[in-house]
Amino acid sequence: MALPPFHDNVAIVTGASSGIGRELALQLADHGARVVLASRNAARLEEVADACRARGTQALAVPTDVGDEQQCANLMDRVAEHFGRIDTLINNAGWGVYGNFADLHDLDAFRGVLETNFMGSVACTYHALPHLRERRGRVVAVSSLAGKMGLPGSTSYSASKFAMAGFFDALRVELMDSGVSVTVVYPGFVATEFAERTERTDGTVFGEAGRRFYSPRTMTAETCARRILKAAARRKRHLHMTLSGRVGMWMNVFLPHLLDRSLKVFGRKRTERYEAAIRQTERDPDQKGTKSL
Repeated sequence: MALPPFHDNVAIVTGASSGIGRELALQLADHGARVVLASRNAARLEEVADACRARGTQALAVPTDVGDEQQCANLMDRVAEHFGRIDTLINNAGWGVYGNFADLHDLDAFRGVLETNFMGSVACTYHALPHLRERRGRVVAVSSLAGKMGLPGSTSYSASKFAMAGFFDALRVELMDSGVSVTVVYPGFVATEFAERTERTDGTVFGEAGRRFYSPRTMTAETCARRILKAAARRKRHLHMTLSGRVGMWMNVFLPHLLDRSLKVFGRKRTERYEAAIRQTERDPDQKGTKSL
């Protein structure tokens, strides 16, 4: 029987302490990969590392703020020293701010989103690339539906994800003859802790109201991670996870004004969902919403 595609890979996952990153790490462990976990939350990172080890593989937790280039360089140095190679890099770390651009008090959070989501993935890739070229490895970038369509209320997040798409598409062509593949992934909404950690324009986070934003129909982190690894294993160029994303790209070419109006409606409904979640939390603060996965 054939071995799983990531068997014995040294695979790095950023943003690995929760959500999609955590699930990617666990599924890589099931593949038999040697998993390297990076995020800012050291305690939760070690919990995920222990869960990976319990599945019979080696795991290395390296607390890292990908918004700091030197920490990205240190991460790659640690991995190369510990395992002697890097086979796969999954750039997954990210966060967001929700609210209209005009309502921002300043641009600090806007810059912070770009530094983490975009420059963090650039810095990690830059410092991992010499090792990946030696191994003819894989680079995966977890972008977003917001990286294909500018979503109202998410200007900084959309900007960071559009930037990721452009950078990694260009890098793929540069690496075409190197044996290193570049896969860019475009999920829609996924039920994780992302929404509850999303900041408002006043700097507060949505908290429990963010958890209630998701519905039982929202894609799970388990499903999202499985589809990401399947695409990466096949060295696919892109993975578009939602029909709405594919339709939106088509509309952007042929019916751009209709797309703008549709996104305006989407933005209003999204705000209504957040407001409803906030009201529900205020009415019943002890009742938990959809569990993060």
